[in-house]
Amino acid sequence: MRVYLVIMDETPEARVALRFASRRAAKTGGTVHIIALVPKQQFVAFGGVQATIESEAKSRAEVLVMAAAGSLLQESGRMPTISVKVGDGAKVVQEYLVEHGNIAALVLGAAADGAPGPLVAHFAGSRAGQLPCPLMIVPGSLTEEEVDALS
Repeated sequence: MRVYLVIMDETPEARVALRFASRRAAKTGGTVHIIALVPKQQFVAFGGVQATIESEAKSRAEVLVMAAAGSLLQESGRMPTISVKVGDGAKVVQEYLVEHGNIAALVLGAAADGAPGPLVAHFAGSRAGQLPCPLMIVPGSLTEEEVDALS
């Protein structure tokens, strides 16, 4: 079964990437894995404050990924695999790809304006040849109709 890995955040390009991946999964009989990343918080002198900040960030990420999963379930009838991970985004994604050898493609959305985003820059740069699966970069400027036509 083809598994498409999407990194979800609050950006429009992440929603475009999710739509593309869900359409590809539906057409190929595959499924989608969604990861919401929570950046590791900088050290705060008071541990309780740091724990609260991390807990709130993780809660926001869980709400975001559950909403995305609900939309995908409603559209495709299939529930994606969802994960919320804390840490450096590129490192977390790389580890996830190693742990899940059945990933058919890493699907990332590139920002419609400006720099493409840190994960796109990281994985499409000098490390592109080291990925264990293809990298699909979906332009964030695509409309839903354009994504549907391409996928």
